[in-house]
Amino acid sequence: MSAAPRVSGMSRPRLQRRYLLRAILLLLILWFAGLIWFGQEIPSGIGDSESETDAIVVLTGGTLRVERGLALLAEGKAKKLFISGVYHSTDVAALLHLSRQSPENVDRIELGREADNTEGNAAETARWMRMEGFHSLRLVTGSYHMPRSLLEFSRAMPDMRIIANPVFPENVKQERWWAWPGTAMLILAEYNKYLLALARAVVPWHAESGA
Repeated sequence: MSAAPRVSGMSRPRLQRRYLLRAILLLLILWFAGLIWFGQEIPSGIGDSESETDAIVVLTGGTLRVERGLALLAEGKAKKLFISGVYHSTDVAALLHLSRQSPENVDRIELGREADNTEGNAAETARWMRMEGFHSLRLVTGSYHMPRSLLEFSRAMPDMRIIANPVFPENVKQERWWAWPGTAMLILAEYNKYLLALARAVVPWHAESGA
């Protein structure tokens, strides 16, 4: 029986394994380089804290978000506040009570109850913005969640002016985030969700869950 075919002195299976390992190594390098970039994209401050917009949009799912949205509304930063991803049993009065806010702006607050993930937040908000005839919004969510939120919102509303207004939970240690296990796991998970959101532009699917 003749020997297995060889390519450049190496058997074909070994050559294929070598190519596969190189491809995996290249993907890991690209993934790690992307992670470094993603960590730098997480905002450490608010770039524009003064401009007014038609709406303030808060994405539920983390601390400080609703409180900050209500405070911005009270400061006159927008005409209305839209809170996306609210539980069906929650109403405006309950949110105001939990956030220790006065009810004076209750008629300027609307709740979205359909979204259960960031893609859904963007779609739900886009429908509401069109219904209101609005063209600009101030987006309030956690700093670590902002890159993916901006990606989804820009995709759902490409002609909308969006101002990022991140909040900074005390339990998320952004400086040297890799040295804090809890924050590192949070940002790694968020980075992988960001990659899935990017990939959906090429292969549409709706597999994301959570904020």
